[in-house]
Amino acid sequence: MPEGDTVFRAAAKLRAALVGKELTRCDVRVPRYATVDLTGESVDEVLSRGKHLFIRAGAYSIHSHLKMDGSWIIGRVRAPDHKVRIILQTVDSRASGVDLGVLEIVDRATDVDAVGHLGPDLLGDDWSADAASGNLMADPDRPFAEALLDQRVMAGVGNVYANELCFVFGLRPGTAVSELTNPLRVASRAQQMLWVNRLRASRTTTGDTRRGKELWVYGRAGLACRRCGTLIDIDNSSDRVTYWCPACQR
Repeated sequence: MPEGDTVFRAAAKLRAALVGKELTRCDVRVPRYATVDLTGESVDEVLSRGKHLFIRAGAYSIHSHLKMDGSWIIGRVRAPDHKVRIILQTVDSRASGVDLGVLEIVDRATDVDAVGHLGPDLLGDDWSADAASGNLMADPDRPFAEALLDQRVMAGVGNVYANELCFVFGLRPGTAVSELTNPLRVASRAQQMLWVNRLRASRTTTGDTRRGKELWVYGRAGLACRRCGTLIDIDNSSDRVTYWCPACQR
């Protein structure tokens, strides 16, 4: 599932494949931008901001958001052709955007306007635990997991990390953020979780990278809690599935 660390890695791969190289092909398969052709332009930068990606070439910026199923693939693409939204090719590399939730070509000078609403980026130069914790507590009655998922609070947390953070701090996902005793610690831990996973293909929040041992509660409904042995519970009544330990999380 694409979260801030996934997008950070995608940006790193795109950077290695494209930056400093001239585009020999630019095939945009979104009707609104189908006539845009950046062939001949050199890719100058690839930036990630929360769950957003920017590929800057010439006077333009390719802005994408992976949403739930999107990805950027370097090299051969096995996905059906109709799922490919854009192809960027150089003499020795090819990057394809597949199932992208958002794809637009914007003016490079103002591209960051698209992410101006976001809170501090957990993996960015603008990261501020103080600002994030303040945002987190702005609405004390808000459910903890919902607040964590709000990219205006801090940019990069997705459903996996939201569930894992709820477990680590011993609160159920629906608990009001007013129950937090140390919101600054929550913001700092969120940043630490994403930072240690930013270069890993398989993330871990338990500190154990062995297969099946990586996470505390996410995706573990009906399995024993790693701490107390109680069966992990699940609520899948909405788009955002939540998991928790009935004993460890009050």
